[in-house]
Amino acid sequence: MTQISRRGLLKTGAAAGVLAATGVPAQAQAKRGGRLRIGLAGANTSDTWDGRTHSDSFMINAAHGCVFDCLTEVAADGTLVGELAESWEASADAKTWTFNLRQGVKFHNGKDFGADDVLASLNMHVAEGAKSAAKPIVSAISEMKKLTDHQVQFTLAAGNADFPFLMSDYHILMFPAGQIEEAIANGIGTGLYQVESFDPGVRLVVNRVSEHYKDGQAGWFDSIEMIAINDASARMNALMTGQVEVVNRVDFKIESLMKANPNVNIFEVTGNQHYTFPMLTNLEPFSDVNVRKALKHGINRQELVDKILLGHGKIANDHPIGPANQYYHADLEQNEYDLDKAKFHLKEAGLDSINVALSASDAAFAGAVDAAQLYQASAKGAGINIDVVQEPADGYWSNVWLKKPWCACYWSGRATEDWMFSTAYETGVPWNDTSWENARFQELLLLGRAELDSAKRKDIYHEMQAIMSAEGGTVVPMYANYVDAHSTKVTNGGNPIGNLWQLDSSRISERWWFA
Repeated sequence: MTQISRRGLLKTGAAAGVLAATGVPAQAQAKRGGRLRIGLAGANTSDTWDGRTHSDSFMINAAHGCVFDCLTEVAADGTLVGELAESWEASADAKTWTFNLRQGVKFHNGKDFGADDVLASLNMHVAEGAKSAAKPIVSAISEMKKLTDHQVQFTLAAGNADFPFLMSDYHILMFPAGQIEEAIANGIGTGLYQVESFDPGVRLVVNRVSEHYKDGQAGWFDSIEMIAINDASARMNALMTGQVEVVNRVDFKIESLMKANPNVNIFEVTGNQHYTFPMLTNLEPFSDVNVRKALKHGINRQELVDKILLGHGKIANDHPIGPANQYYHADLEQNEYDLDKAKFHLKEAGLDSINVALSASDAAFAGAVDAAQLYQASAKGAGINIDVVQEPADGYWSNVWLKKPWCACYWSGRATEDWMFSTAYETGVPWNDTSWENARFQELLLLGRAELDSAKRKDIYHEMQAIMSAEGGTVVPMYANYVDAHSTKVTNGGNPIGNLWQLDSSRISERWWFA
């Protein structure tokens, strides 16, 4: 990922405005037409258009980057551009941010987009009873103010150099003020594509709107059909037999067959995606740091990279900051697979052996059940007896994750360190899947967020990675590349492929076209 200069963002909104107005360069070779069919994992019958609930690839692709827009967008090359915001500028302490909004934008029901919609859309995330993964982002705003119909101002409780990046979060979709319930029910956004039909967990069909502010820059397909295919083998077969043109999450077990197919291309990018085994540290036995350390030394990370990822990734070190992040701590001492150390920490916890249940499903990540079983075998020699509980794929994120004491999970990672840490590890946030508490970690989180000096930020984020690796409540064994596949019928013209999420940062609907 491009190393993004926060300082450049803070100087003035002028440069950002030029970049934002330019957006994605118009592709001379791009052409309109055709229906794109995408076979997607990550669909659930409980899926809705409520962006606060989106957690897996089907709805992320369907909403952010297709039916809805955000204020900002991380372009494929890692730079930040405007989406519904044209430009932005900050005060010297990065506490006050002013966003200038696009004019002439309409929702799919004909309503004009403006400042009221921005304020209503953000307030959704902090409404009473709302369970939003973006709550920590929005709750950091102490005051939201409409300056004009197309200008809003946010005053933060503390300075945040990354704030414009956070406005690209796929949860923070722009909804029409006063019509939010209707928009959630019917999928009414400002995106390039308008909903024709939606059967949650099964299928979505959208059509290109006739006039859009991204005309000539993005949105080349006449229509798109997203088909839920959670089974990996069925999804790969759908691509190889021409039933769909694009699939996510390539099944590495049949990758060689796919590569032998002249009509299929596999595309792979290194991002910050990581596979995890989070444990609820407010429950025994995971409340004991020595138990957590024993579990971290009981997993053979390289074996998982070799057998689950088949080399499409690298070993991780029990924290969520990835190799594409600016402040990744590459020199941090590695938590090695070491049964003697695992036994030592069990003894420190007063145990000779331990019995723990690990819930897993391939809904968590491709090969999660196999990974859990490999973990079971590798840890056994230390007296760690893991009972692998195979959970149903449908409803995994609503019934298992955040509810079962220990489970398999994946995270896409985030473009900035604070974004990742505050989404999953800040005290009290909805998606804190470990309930881990560490006073120094939380102190550093606030310091890093407001710090504008890059060298000081590096020191802060390195210390946070070290604390979490040693004491945190999640086992992070590996970083996984994004490996997706497409028919040779579709192309992106050789442009960069985004690495924030799967399928060109979940914007394949906007950025690709029929060759």
